[in-house]
Amino acid sequence: MSMHPDVAALARYADGDPGLDEASVWSVESHLEACAECRAQLADHVPEDTRALLELVTAGIDRGIGAGPAPVPRRRIWSAVSRRWLVVTLAPWLTMTAAVLGCAALLHAVNPALPSLVLLLAPVAPLPGVAVSWNRRTDPAWELVAGTPAAGLGMLLRRTAVVLAVVIPLLALAGARSGAPLALLLTPCLAFTAASIALGALIGVRRAAAGLAAVWALAVVVPSLATAELPVVLHPGGAAVWAVAAVAMAGFALARADLFRRLTSGD
Repeated sequence: MSMHPDVAALARYADGDPGLDEASVWSVESHLEACAECRAQLADHVPEDTRALLELVTAGIDRGIGAGPAPVPRRRIWSAVSRRWLVVTLAPWLTMTAAVLGCAALLHAVNPALPSLVLLLAPVAPLPGVAVSWNRRTDPAWELVAGTPAAGLGMLLRRTAVVLAVVIPLLALAGARSGAPLALLLTPCLAFTAASIALGALIGVRRAAAGLAAVWALAVVVPSLATAELPVVLHPGGAAVWAVAAVAMAGFALARADLFRRLTSGD
Protein backbone atom coordinates (compact mmCIF):
# COMPACT_ATOMS: atom_id res chain seq x y z
CA MET A 1 0.00 0.00 0.00
CA SER A 2 1.68 3.23 -1.19
CA MET A 3 -0.90 5.81 -0.02
CA HIS A 4 -1.19 6.70 3.66
CA PRO A 5 -4.41 5.57 5.34
CA ASP A 6 -6.64 8.44 6.41
CA VAL A 7 -6.82 9.55 10.04
CA ALA A 8 -10.28 8.02 10.50
CA ALA A 9 -9.04 4.59 9.39
CA LEU A 10 -6.07 4.78 11.77
CA ALA A 11 -8.36 5.81 14.63
CA ARG A 12 -10.77 2.93 13.96
CA TYR A 13 -7.85 0.51 13.71
CA ALA A 14 -6.42 1.75 17.03
CA ASP A 15 -9.81 1.40 18.73
CA GLY A 16 -10.28 -2.12 17.37
CA ASP A 17 -13.47 -1.14 15.59
CA PRO A 18 -15.19 -4.43 14.60
CA GLY A 19 -16.83 -2.60 11.70
CA LEU A 20 -13.46 -2.23 9.94
CA ASP A 21 -13.37 -4.94 7.28
CA GLU A 22 -10.49 -7.40 7.01
CA ALA A 23 -9.18 -5.94 3.75
CA SER A 24 -8.88 -2.50 5.35
CA VAL A 25 -7.17 -3.98 8.42
CA TRP A 26 -4.68 -5.81 6.23
CA SER A 27 -4.00 -2.66 4.19
CA VAL A 28 -3.38 -0.59 7.32
CA GLU A 29 -1.11 -3.21 8.91
CA SER A 30 0.97 -3.75 5.78
CA HIS A 31 1.43 0.00 5.45
CA LEU A 32 2.38 0.43 9.11
CA GLU A 33 5.20 -2.08 8.72
CA ALA A 34 7.03 0.28 6.36
CA CYS A 35 5.85 3.74 7.45
CA ALA A 36 7.25 5.25 10.64
CA GLU A 37 5.15 8.41 10.19
CA CYS A 38 1.88 6.48 10.30
CA ARG A 39 3.07 4.42 13.23
CA ALA A 40 3.65 7.67 15.11
CA GLN A 41 0.15 8.86 14.20
CA LEU A 42 -1.27 5.50 15.32
CA ALA A 43 0.33 5.98 18.73
CA ASP A 44 -1.66 9.21 19.18
CA HIS A 45 -4.92 7.29 18.72
CA VAL A 46 -4.14 4.50 21.17
CA PRO A 47 -6.40 4.72 24.27
CA GLU A 48 -4.77 5.66 27.54
CA ASP A 49 -5.50 2.34 29.20
CA THR A 50 -3.97 0.44 26.28
CA ARG A 51 -0.94 2.73 26.32
CA ALA A 52 -0.51 2.18 30.05
CA LEU A 53 -0.74 -1.58 29.56
CA LEU A 54 1.89 -1.49 26.81
CA GLU A 55 4.22 0.57 29.00
CA LEU A 56 3.73 -1.89 31.86
CA VAL A 57 4.49 -4.85 29.62
CA THR A 58 7.55 -3.08 28.17
CA ALA A 59 8.89 -2.35 31.62
CA GLY A 60 8.35 -5.97 32.66
CA ILE A 61 10.17 -7.27 29.59
CA ASP A 62 13.07 -4.88 30.21
CA ARG A 63 13.35 -6.08 33.81
CA GLY A 64 13.26 -9.71 32.69
CA ILE A 65 15.99 -9.13 30.13
CA GLY A 66 18.14 -7.35 32.68
CA ALA A 67 17.73 -10.06 35.31
CA GLY A 68 17.96 -13.00 32.91
CA PRO A 69 21.01 -14.90 31.72
CA ALA A 70 23.50 -13.45 29.29
CA PRO A 71 22.72 -13.83 25.58
CA VAL A 72 23.77 -17.13 24.06
CA PRO A 73 27.13 -16.66 22.34
CA ARG A 74 27.16 -16.80 18.59
CA ARG A 75 27.33 -20.36 17.35
CA ARG A 76 30.77 -21.30 16.19
CA ILE A 77 31.43 -22.77 12.77
CA TRP A 78 32.52 -26.06 14.33
CA SER A 79 29.18 -26.39 16.09
CA ALA A 80 27.29 -26.08 12.81
CA VAL A 81 29.63 -28.53 11.08
CA SER A 82 29.26 -31.06 13.87
CA ARG A 83 25.47 -31.02 13.60
CA ARG A 84 25.59 -31.66 9.87
CA TRP A 85 28.43 -34.17 9.72
CA LEU A 86 28.60 -35.87 13.09
CA VAL A 87 26.43 -37.52 15.67
CA VAL A 88 27.80 -38.28 19.13
CA THR A 89 26.60 -41.87 19.08
CA LEU A 90 28.95 -42.67 16.17
CA ALA A 91 31.97 -42.66 18.49
CA PRO A 92 31.41 -45.99 20.29
CA TRP A 93 30.49 -47.78 17.06
CA LEU A 94 33.59 -46.52 15.28
CA THR A 95 35.69 -47.49 18.29
CA MET A 96 34.19 -50.99 18.17
CA THR A 97 34.92 -51.23 14.44
CA ALA A 98 38.55 -50.27 15.03
CA ALA A 99 38.85 -52.88 17.78
CA VAL A 100 37.33 -55.64 15.63
CA LEU A 101 39.58 -54.89 12.68
CA GLY A 102 42.59 -54.80 14.98
CA CYS A 103 41.66 -58.21 16.40
CA ALA A 104 41.16 -59.57 12.87
CA ALA A 105 44.64 -58.46 11.83
CA LEU A 106 46.10 -59.91 15.04
CA LEU A 107 44.38 -63.28 14.54
CA HIS A 108 45.68 -63.46 10.98
CA ALA A 109 49.20 -62.80 12.23
CA VAL A 110 48.84 -65.52 14.87
CA ASN A 111 47.30 -68.09 12.51
CA PRO A 112 48.07 -67.30 8.83
CA ALA A 113 46.41 -70.57 7.77
CA LEU A 114 42.99 -69.04 8.33
CA PRO A 115 41.41 -66.98 5.54
CA SER A 116 42.02 -63.26 5.97
CA LEU A 117 39.53 -62.04 8.56
CA VAL A 118 40.23 -58.48 7.48
CA LEU A 119 39.03 -59.31 3.97
CA LEU A 120 35.99 -61.11 5.33
CA LEU A 121 35.03 -58.20 7.57
CA ALA A 122 35.85 -55.36 5.14
CA PRO A 123 32.42 -55.31 3.42
CA VAL A 124 30.51 -54.97 6.69
CA ALA A 125 33.04 -52.84 8.60
CA PRO A 126 31.28 -49.49 7.93
CA LEU A 127 27.73 -50.81 8.41
CA PRO A 128 27.45 -50.25 12.20
CA GLY A 129 28.42 -46.60 11.74
CA VAL A 130 26.12 -46.17 8.75
CA ALA A 131 23.23 -47.72 10.70
CA VAL A 132 23.44 -45.10 13.45
CA SER A 133 24.14 -42.16 11.14
CA TRP A 134 20.47 -41.46 10.38
CA ASN A 135 18.36 -43.23 12.93
CA ARG A 136 15.69 -41.98 15.33
CA ARG A 137 16.82 -44.47 18.01
CA THR A 138 20.44 -43.30 18.11
CA ASP A 139 20.40 -39.62 17.18
CA PRO A 140 19.59 -37.52 20.28
CA ALA A 141 18.57 -34.58 18.09
CA TRP A 142 16.42 -36.62 15.70
CA GLU A 143 13.17 -34.69 16.22
CA LEU A 144 14.94 -31.38 15.65
CA VAL A 145 16.94 -32.52 12.63
CA ALA A 146 14.26 -34.54 10.85
CA GLY A 147 12.10 -31.46 10.26
CA THR A 148 14.86 -29.30 8.76
CA PRO A 149 15.69 -28.86 5.04
CA ALA A 150 19.08 -30.53 5.71
CA ALA A 151 17.41 -33.82 6.69
CA GLY A 152 17.30 -36.86 4.46
CA LEU A 153 19.81 -38.29 2.02
CA GLY A 154 22.14 -35.27 2.16
CA MET A 155 22.72 -35.59 5.89
CA LEU A 156 23.01 -39.37 5.67
CA LEU A 157 25.71 -39.04 3.00
CA ARG A 158 27.65 -36.50 5.04
CA ARG A 159 27.61 -38.68 8.12
CA THR A 160 28.43 -41.76 6.05
CA ALA A 161 31.42 -39.90 4.65
CA VAL A 162 32.64 -39.39 8.22
CA VAL A 163 32.25 -43.12 8.88
CA LEU A 164 34.21 -43.99 5.74
CA ALA A 165 36.89 -41.43 6.58
CA VAL A 166 37.54 -43.43 9.74
CA VAL A 167 36.94 -46.98 8.47
CA ILE A 168 38.91 -46.81 5.20
CA PRO A 169 42.25 -45.87 6.84
CA LEU A 170 41.64 -48.60 9.43
CA LEU A 171 41.03 -51.12 6.66
CA ALA A 172 44.13 -49.98 4.79
CA LEU A 173 46.24 -50.32 7.94
CA ALA A 174 44.81 -53.73 8.87
CA GLY A 175 45.15 -54.90 5.26
CA ALA A 176 48.78 -53.84 5.15
CA ARG A 177 49.41 -55.87 8.29
CA SER A 178 47.69 -58.96 6.90
CA GLY A 179 48.76 -58.60 3.27
CA ALA A 180 45.21 -58.24 1.91
CA PRO A 181 44.91 -56.43 -1.46
CA LEU A 182 43.72 -52.86 -1.00
CA ALA A 183 41.27 -53.05 -3.93
CA LEU A 184 39.53 -56.06 -2.39
CA LEU A 185 39.28 -54.22 0.90
CA LEU A 186 37.82 -50.98 -0.40
CA THR A 187 35.48 -51.99 -3.23
CA PRO A 188 33.36 -54.43 -1.15
CA CYS A 189 33.36 -51.87 1.67
CA LEU A 190 32.00 -49.18 -0.63
CA ALA A 191 29.55 -51.58 -2.30
CA PHE A 192 28.00 -52.64 1.01
CA THR A 193 27.87 -49.04 2.19
CA ALA A 194 26.04 -47.99 -0.97
CA ALA A 195 23.76 -51.04 -0.71
CA SER A 196 22.77 -50.20 2.86
CA ILE A 197 21.85 -46.67 1.78
CA ALA A 198 20.00 -47.88 -1.32
CA LEU A 199 18.00 -50.47 0.61
CA GLY A 200 17.58 -47.93 3.37
CA ALA A 201 15.42 -45.89 1.02
CA LEU A 202 12.94 -48.77 1.09
CA ILE A 203 13.17 -50.34 4.55
CA GLY A 204 15.23 -47.93 6.64
CA VAL A 205 19.00 -47.67 6.93
CA ARG A 206 19.20 -49.46 10.28
CA ARG A 207 17.26 -52.47 9.00
CA ALA A 208 19.19 -52.53 5.73
CA ALA A 209 22.58 -52.46 7.43
CA ALA A 210 21.60 -55.14 9.93
CA GLY A 211 20.14 -57.35 7.22
CA LEU A 212 23.16 -57.07 4.93
CA ALA A 213 25.55 -57.79 7.80
CA ALA A 214 23.55 -60.87 8.84
CA VAL A 215 23.35 -62.23 5.28
CA TRP A 216 27.08 -61.69 4.72
CA ALA A 217 27.98 -63.37 8.01
CA LEU A 218 25.82 -66.43 7.37
CA ALA A 219 26.46 -66.81 3.64
CA VAL A 220 30.14 -65.93 3.47
CA VAL A 221 32.00 -65.48 6.76
CA VAL A 222 30.85 -68.66 8.52
CA PRO A 223 31.37 -70.98 5.49
CA SER A 224 34.80 -69.42 4.83
CA LEU A 225 35.94 -70.05 8.39
CA ALA A 226 34.54 -73.58 8.25
CA THR A 227 36.36 -74.44 5.01
CA ALA A 228 39.44 -72.27 5.72
CA GLU A 229 39.15 -70.78 2.21
CA LEU A 230 38.25 -67.34 0.92
CA PRO A 231 34.99 -67.20 -1.07
CA VAL A 232 35.04 -66.61 -4.82
CA VAL A 233 33.60 -63.11 -4.37
CA LEU A 234 36.79 -62.06 -2.56
CA HIS A 235 39.24 -63.37 -5.14
CA PRO A 236 41.41 -60.73 -6.89
CA GLY A 237 39.29 -60.70 -10.06
CA GLY A 238 36.18 -59.64 -8.15
CA ALA A 239 37.22 -56.06 -7.46
CA ALA A 240 35.71 -54.77 -10.72
CA VAL A 241 32.38 -56.46 -9.97
CA TRP A 242 32.30 -54.88 -6.52
CA ALA A 243 33.03 -51.48 -8.05
CA VAL A 244 30.17 -51.82 -10.55
CA ALA A 245 27.83 -52.89 -7.74
CA ALA A 246 28.84 -49.87 -5.67
CA VAL A 247 28.12 -47.48 -8.53
CA ALA A 248 24.77 -49.13 -9.29
CA MET A 249 23.65 -48.98 -5.66
CA ALA A 250 24.76 -45.36 -5.33
CA GLY A 251 22.79 -44.44 -8.44
CA PHE A 252 19.66 -46.12 -7.09
CA ALA A 253 20.01 -44.28 -3.76
CA LEU A 254 20.33 -40.93 -5.53
CA ALA A 255 17.36 -41.68 -7.76
CA ARG A 256 15.16 -42.43 -4.74
CA ALA A 257 16.47 -39.65 -2.49
CA ASP A 258 12.93 -38.45 -1.78
CA LEU A 259 12.12 -41.67 0.09
CA PHE A 260 14.50 -40.84 2.92
CA ARG A 261 12.23 -38.03 4.09
CA ARG A 262 9.26 -40.38 4.20
CA LEU A 263 11.17 -42.71 6.49
CA THR A 264 11.90 -40.07 9.11
CA SER A 265 9.11 -41.40 11.32
CA GLY A 266 9.69 -45.09 10.73
CA ASP A 267 13.42 -45.76 10.69
